[in-house]
Amino acid sequence: MKLFGITGGIAMGKSMAADLLRQRGVAVVDTDAIARDLVAPGQPALEEIRRRFGPELFTADGGLDRAGLARRVFADPGERSALEGILHPRIREVWMAAATEWQLTGVRTGAVIIPLLFETQAAAQFDAIICLACSAATQACRLGRRGWPPEQIKQRLDAQWPIERKMAHSHFVVWTDTSTEVHGEQLDLIVVE
Repeated sequence: MKLFGITGGIAMGKSMAADLLRQRGVAVVDTDAIARDLVAPGQPALEEIRRRFGPELFTADGGLDRAGLARRVFADPGERSALEGILHPRIREVWMAAATEWQLTGVRTGAVIIPLLFETQAAAQFDAIICLACSAATQACRLGRRGWPPEQIKQRLDAQWPIERKMAHSHFVVWTDTSTEVHGEQLDLIVVE
C-alpha cells in the first residue's frame, strides 16, 4: 500500500482534496474529523478536557463549546499544548489503526489528512507527503468566509509552520488557487494509479 500524508495551511484545500481523493477511490481519513469524534459526549478525551479546562467550556447539554475552547487555546500556547497533549496521541492512534486496517485488507492507496503533520512529527509514517498550498490572498479570502476575527486568524496561523516551510519539507505541492478540476488533476498526477 502507498500511504500519503496530506498537509497544508488553514483554508488551503485539505477538505477539498479529501473529497476529490475519495471520489477517485482512495481510502481517506481526516484527523480534523477524528478530533471532532474524540470530543463527542461520553468520550474519555472530553472528560479529560473538562478536568483540565473546567466546566465553563461546556454547554448546558454537556457538549464542548468548541469555539470557546479555540479562543482560549489559540490565545495561550501553554493551553494549546495541554489540549494537544490530550488529543494528539489519541488522534494518531486512530489514523494509524485505519492505515493498518487498509494494509491488512489490501487497500492500494490511502491518504491521511493532517494539518499539523510536520508539527506532530508524523512525516516518517508516510511514503510521501503532499502539501496543499495557495496564495496568501486566496487564503485570506477563504478565511474571511469563516467569520473569524483577524486576531483569531493570526493566532491560528501562528500555531502552525509557515506554508513555505511545509512546502519545502513535502515531496509534492498541490497548488489550490485553481479550479476544482485542476486541483483534482494535480492529485491524479501524484496519487491515482
